[in-house]
Amino acid sequence: MTAGQLEVRAVLQDDPLAAPLLAELAREYSTRYERPFEEQFEALTTHPGAEFAPPDGALLILLDEGTPVAGGAFRRYDGTTAELKRIWTSKDHRRRGLGRVVLAELETEAAARGYSRIFLTTGWRQPEAVALYLAAGYTALFDPTRPSEEIGPHPFEKHLTRKAHSA
Repeated sequence: MTAGQLEVRAVLQDDPLAAPLLAELAREYSTRYERPFEEQFEALTTHPGAEFAPPDGALLILLDEGTPVAGGAFRRYDGTTAELKRIWTSKDHRRRGLGRVVLAELETEAAARGYSRIFLTTGWRQPEAVALYLAAGYTALFDPTRPSEEIGPHPFEKHLTRKAHSA
């Protein structure tokens, strides 16, 4: 499938196209949360990849002329809910709306798999992610008037609507 000039590709966690997503997320988490890069990278790469694979999950990568520039994943949270994970935009490709493209593609894929709700959490040191989810219509499941560090992980949800197919 394609999104404008971008190609959207479903991959498995060990696919080379997913490597930039995992490495850059580990770097980002280690910097923002002051944890060792190796610890973050190991956690991302050794997490059971089957959780982000069909039939219950997906790992989508956006390619721009064959280069991975953004991506994200979902896994089964419960019978009706998909949990978004690993939302990423390459630091060299930010401010292009790619995060919104990733969210839209993940939502479409989750709805196609029968999920009616999305759940996710983001960290207290990721205000850009909080802004992205709010702008994309997600409902904050926390008190936004409290300081971020007091909240800890910031949970969000969004109810999906199935699009009617024309005959």
